[in-house]
Amino acid sequence: MKAFTISLLCITFVALITNSIPSIIADESFDNEESFEDSKYKIYLHVLVRNAQDELVTVAETLPCELGSYCSEYMDHEVTDYAFDKLGKKEIITIDNIKYEKIQFIDSYGKTANTITYYNQYLFDMYDREPTGRWVVEICGESLNKFGFECAKIFQSRTSIVWLEVGDVTTSHWTILKKIN
Repeated sequence: MKAFTISLLCITFVALITNSIPSIIADESFDNEESFEDSKYKIYLHVLVRNAQDELVTVAETLPCELGSYCSEYMDHEVTDYAFDKLGKKEIITIDNIKYEKIQFIDSYGKTANTITYYNQYLFDMYDREPTGRWVVEICGESLNKFGFECAKIFQSRTSIVWLEVGDVTTSHWTILKKIN
């Protein structure tokens, strides 16, 4: 019983710390002169998690890039431009006098098995839960062979930690802007 109580306290403590980090960081002011505006792509992500009963469990969004850590990244390769052109219907928009091509798409993932990684094997195995905060757009297909890839992870975004259980379904709403020269 004592071991169970200690394990439960450790899990609670880890969950509280990891889920409060983004809000703690957001409260701090930074005198950071680094600019994230030079990026060719801007990636925005909105993730919904629903349980097996279709009840809303949580909502997470892309962390702001102004925090000094990476929140969204893209693969700096011509395959990314190729995929961007194929991912969805493009729209031209202007933000702060800068023109962008905009695409939006949705992908979904259902957690069907307990996926344990080496760093959380003992902590989360007995609870059949897994934390994630990294979301990736990966493309595959024969059309990528000309670039030397079978599959390529072209976009990724980070959110606050989301806990997934077997039966949970995540729905990711991606909005990606590409700066027009």
